[in-house]
This record gives sequence, structure tokens and C-alpha cells, in this order.
Amino acid sequence: MQLHSLRRITAIGGGHGLGRVLSTLSFMKHKLVGIVATTDNGGATGLLRESQHCIAWGDIRNCLSQLVEQPLAAEVLNYRFDCSSSLHGHNFGNLLLYTLDQLSARPLDGIQLLSRLLNVDNRILPMSECPTDLIATTNDGIQCHGEIRIDKLPIMPRKLYLSGTVTATPEAIRHIQNSQLILLGPGSFLTSVMPPLLVNGIRDALLTTQAKVVFIDNMVDENGPAGELTLADKVAFIEQQLGQQIVDLVLSNKQEKNLKLPVIGGLESDKEIYYRHNTNNLLAKLEQATNQLLIESA
Repeated sequence: MQLHSLRRITAIGGGHGLGRVLSTLSFMKHKLVGIVATTDNGGATGLLRESQHCIAWGDIRNCLSQLVEQPLAAEVLNYRFDCSSSLHGHNFGNLLLYTLDQLSARPLDGIQLLSRLLNVDNRILPMSECPTDLIATTNDGIQCHGEIRIDKLPIMPRKLYLSGTVTATPEAIRHIQNSQLILLGPGSFLTSVMPPLLVNGIRDALLTTQAKVVFIDNMVDENGPAGELTLADKVAFIEQQLGQQIVDLVLSNKQEKNLKLPVIGGLESDKEIYYRHNTNNLLAKLEQATNQLLIESA
């Protein structure tokens, strides 16, 4: 079975990694849904969140900028005001999404409006429409609040969770339940891949869906504690946090004996940006994974 024949694919994560996957599979149009982490508290996103107590718009904007066909539109979304402006440090795309949210009944309405204006056919969903932060508990019982601090931890945390009462975006739950294939990553493991998995409704949907789950590994080891993890460690951490193993297959450019899951190797880097996936190669590996998983389940 080919990817284009699937009725629904859900990709989960954040930042440049999720955007890369979505742009690779953009030909799926409305069949492709991206569920985006909304816990970032750094950079332009952090500035906006600090002043307006909103969800993190940066990863959503990043995904949209990688899906638009017009290069100028991507540049406009990613434009960052310089020190000569009173908006110094802010990002135009983030401000635009925040403004649309203020004029809409809910954040998702603003995202959908901007998607239509940009002629983006794929659907982008925030993991939650409630502002929340990522919190880690270390092995010493110390709480570490916010993605920026968590990525600077010297060792892996014992547990991750979200602040406040976090409700999953209903459409995200429905798409996970209706998907045949779910993709996790690539991206920062603790701060892009994990946050959506911690939302109660999303976690429950992942534990009960009939979809096959593929974990896409990073091309290079990231900075921070997650950069020291093996593939087996990452898969085990997901199981520990969710209480059940959900990953069915791993895509990686590494081979590992301790991982008790099928691995499809041979991921290749982009020729211009070595730490990002080559889209043609990634597409071929996703096709291979789809065929392998669906044949096994037939």
C-alpha cells in the first residue's frame, strides 16, 4: 500500500522537524494532519507568551512557513523585527497568528484562516488551545520549569508533565483515532516530540488507536540530555511516560542491537543543511515503512 492511498496520516511534534515531515508529505493535502507542540517559551515565542499569556505560536508558524509554496510568503511569516523597531525580538508570523486568535472564537479558527490565505491544504492543529508549559522532575525531585531550562539539564529528567489543566484540541483526538499512520518526530526529543504526548486526550487516543506509529530519529544528536540517548532509550522513555509502548517501527541513520523494534535505516541528510532530513529520501523511507507495517498487520 502506498502513502497516497492512506485515508489519514497524523504527524506529531514541533519546530523544524515537524515542518520537514509535513512539507515532505504535503501532497497528501487534507489527508495529512500536523499536531504541533505549544509549550515553547524561548525566543520570539517566549516574548509573546510572557506578555500575552497565549499558546506558543512559533512552531505552528514554522510548520506553515514550510508548507507555503511562495518563498516570499515564508519570508514574511519568519520575518523578525530588528533592534531599530519597538517590536525588536518579535516575529511577524507569531504576531499575525496571535492577532487572528484575538479576532476568532478559538486559536484553531485563526490557524485555519491563515492556512486558507496561504493556500495550505494540510491541516495544522495545536496540541491544545490552552496555554501550558513543560515541566520536568529530576531524579533528585527538583522541578524544572520551561523548555529552555529543560534542554539545559545535565541529565535526563525522571518525568515530564504539563502545567495547569490542559485539554487536547478535539480535532487532534479525532484525527489520531481515524489515522492509519502516525509519525513522531524528528526534533528535540524532550521539548518537541514529547509535549503533545503528555496531553491527556492525545495520550489516550494514542494508546487506543489502530494506527501504526513510526518514530523518526534525528539526523544528528541534539544538544542537551536527550542527545545522549540511544534509540532504545528514547523508545523506553516514551513507554515510561505514557505507560504503554506505542512505537511500531523506527526510521534512523543508526543501527542498534538493543532496540526490540524493526528499524529502517539509511536516512540521509539534506545537502545544504546537514542536520535536516533529505525530503526525497525521507519520503522513500516512509513509503517503505508503510508497506512493511501494513503487510505485517494484514
